Amino acid sequence: MDVQQTSRFTVTRSGKAVPADQRAVLLADPGFGKLFTDHMVTIRYTEGQGWHSHAIGPREPFQLDPACAVLHYAQEIFEGMKAYRLEDGSIAMFRPEENARRFAESAERMAMPVLPEELFLEAVELLVKTDADWIPGGEGSLYLRPFMFASETFLGVRPANEYIFCVIASPAGAYFKGGKKAVTLWVSEHFTRAARGGTGAAKCGGNYAASLVAQKEAISHGCDQVVFLDAAENKWVEELGGMNVFFVMDDGSIVTPPLSGTILPGITRNSIISLARAKGHEVREEPYSFAQWRADAASGKLREAFACGTAAVVTAIGTVKSVNGDFTIGNGDGGIVTEALRADLTGIQRGTVADPANWVRKL
Repeated sequence: MDVQQTSRFTVTRSGKAVPADQRAVLLADPGFGKLFTDHMVTIRYTEGQGWHSHAIGPREPFQLDPACAVLHYAQEIFEGMKAYRLEDGSIAMFRPEENARRFAESAERMAMPVLPEELFLEAVELLVKTDADWIPGGEGSLYLRPFMFASETFLGVRPANEYIFCVIASPAGAYFKGGKKAVTLWVSEHFTRAARGGTGAAKCGGNYAASLVAQKEAISHGCDQVVFLDAAENKWVEELGGMNVFFVMDDGSIVTPPLSGTILPGITRNSIISLARAKGHEVREEPYSFAQWRADAASGKLREAFACGTAAVVTAIGTVKSVNGDFTIGNGDGGIVTEALRADLTGIQRGTVADPANWVRKL
């Protein structure tokens, strides 16, 4: 194996990297979340010592003791972000500083050590540069998954004293199978995603584990995703299982549920709000009830609705199903505002649209 040293990282090149011809075949149709690159980043934390053992090496399994803290008390957080191959062949990332900031906020909420933001960015960029050959061309991207978990061997309810930070990468195609233009949602009547004072604003695995039974219910009703209502009144729309949601009205204004500690502060969500306002749309972050959603769709006041997130970017919502019946939004196939915002956002990410806010970070 080829071993090198940067200012902080020991870099060990894999001796079993996938050959170029095999990699090309895999990248022709990477899917989402099933194909992985050759390397990974690891940094360890020990109470009293801080962050240490900065390394990038071959992607390989972790060896965990059965009493590893994360397996029992779920101290774990993660991020989702992408690297893109631009038309000139260069590589760029979209607002990675925001991922670093949110990762730190999630760590604080989960009583975990905060990884310095500059170290987070260095680790992610190093992996992208090391596995740059895995970045698909065209509309594909390299999905990055930084995560951290409690690695101490102990049984006892307290914050762990040892942690592992890791970054892995996965070439990605379309998030929704078949490249759907509009998705169908199921409104969960019995399950909620988060409550005030909980971990809804943190990007931790437990939030997603709790959503899976509702997602399973959605699939059983022929839907692509579940949409959650608030835990207190079971009335107000909050977010999907893994995406934020927006509503486009007949006067051109846009409504999205407010951040109140129960909704993940999405980086794509924040970007959409800025882009929409720059295009002249009034964007209101305010409560929006499911009953109002149904009524506005029926009257035509609601013209479009869409979900957004790192993996799916911007996806139109066509039909909403619930135990009380179904309804369609607009023509059920998206709309011009959704398409325009998606085009602007993906264009900025890929370097084909002007980037006045300097969101793109070239490597």
